Amino acid sequence: QVQLAESGGGLVQPGGSLGLSCKASGSIPNNPPMGWYRQTSGNQRELVATFTVTGSTIYADSVKGRFTISRDNVQNTVYLQMNNLKPEDTAVYYCWCFVNYWGQGTQVTVSS
Repeated sequence: QVQLAESGGGLVQPGGSLGLSCKASGSIPNNPPMGWYRQTSGNQRELVATFTVTGSTIYADSVKGRFTISRDNVQNTVYLQMNNLKPEDTAVYYCWCFVNYWGQGTQVTVSS
């Protein structure tokens, strides 16, 4: 079993920045793919950014150039730095770890 503990999120004005972090614990494979998804009410969970099994990164087109995913392999932690936030980024953000482990979700609200 893998447990994911998220932190960060909150309320920010448009154009502002927020950072999320997610620490994995438990029976963690070596440097597993980890990433971030988000979900709004009535919609499916969508990919925001993730590391792949090869260590490369994938970003949703809507966040390219504004969000940056990074990781600390020693701490088994993945981060998401979100800059120039827009109201449409408002969602519950979920940490994901290979194969199918999910965090509890953290709310990000972008509003003036």
